[in-house]
Amino acid sequence: MKKSAWGKTADGAAISLFTLTSGRIEVSITDFGAHLVAVRTPDRRGRVADIALGFASAEGYLKTPNAYLGSLVGRYANRIARGHFAIDGRDYQIPINNGPNALHGGPVGFDRYLWKAEEAPNGVELTHVSPDGDMGFPGTMTARVRYTLEGDTLRLDYAATTDKPTIVNLTNHVYFNLRGDDDGDILGHVVQLNADRFTPVNGEQIPTGEIASVAGTPLDFRTPHAIGERIDEDYDQLRLCRGYDHNFVVNGPAGSLRQAARVSEPESGRTMTVETTEPGFQLYTGNFLNGTLTGRHGKPYGPRTGFCIETQQFPDAPHHANFPSTVLRPGETLRSTTTFRFGTE
Repeated sequence: MKKSAWGKTADGAAISLFTLTSGRIEVSITDFGAHLVAVRTPDRRGRVADIALGFASAEGYLKTPNAYLGSLVGRYANRIARGHFAIDGRDYQIPINNGPNALHGGPVGFDRYLWKAEEAPNGVELTHVSPDGDMGFPGTMTARVRYTLEGDTLRLDYAATTDKPTIVNLTNHVYFNLRGDDDGDILGHVVQLNADRFTPVNGEQIPTGEIASVAGTPLDFRTPHAIGERIDEDYDQLRLCRGYDHNFVVNGPAGSLRQAARVSEPESGRTMTVETTEPGFQLYTGNFLNGTLTGRHGKPYGPRTGFCIETQQFPDAPHHANFPSTVLRPGETLRSTTTFRFGTE
């Protein structure tokens, strides 16, 4: 691991960049927001490109709040209806920041803080202590994420503890483009998902509470399909989200590390396989990227120039008793693992 200076926060605190190398893969992480900044891999011809969308310097992350490019999202990734939830009969309110709802932990989420970094075997471990009442969430919560790179696999291990009952849903919001982060859209990427079911949403992209079969819908990726093959079909769930932006239920028991997705890009030959212990993941195809974010190579990130596979608990789980619980209590430790394995074909 190589550590280098990477700028300063508005109050003068030093920001660092940590670069991990292993074989043909190189990954960069910053302690500001625990962002995954870069993932550099070769194509089938050996040409290296950065396949994660990101900014060239810390300044890009500092000046672009809530862009979520590679950010560590918390306390609660994805949406909570009206920003409201209750635990043990007590109500809590998160500031709304996505229409009438709360998104990714509210307007000042974990991606806006400088995390404490320590070297770990083959990687770096980052820690953030969120105080009681932060964005309306109860309890002092300590969150950790360890990034490790071994061979062709990037591994993210999450952990969290609290001193009061709270809710938590941690993920990384990295956008990928296996062609290269400045090389066009992701519509030709071929996706296969290990998911028989998904959670449909309403017009505010809040889950209805149903856990539905993907069969017979454009969300059925149990066999490989290009992202662009059906993304503009006249199907209500695609219309509501302007494309794919849905939580899929990973087949197999939550808590066990199992495959969630495999993505390949025909021109470059790059592949990526995602495994997780989480019960779900959000497939998002960059529908709301609008060209206002300029990447590290000076090109704007327009619609559908990156995709996310955000391993997670279910969105809006506090309002749906049939969803896995996201409540964390004192004495418990939340743990989850997600891996990204990169290759070529």
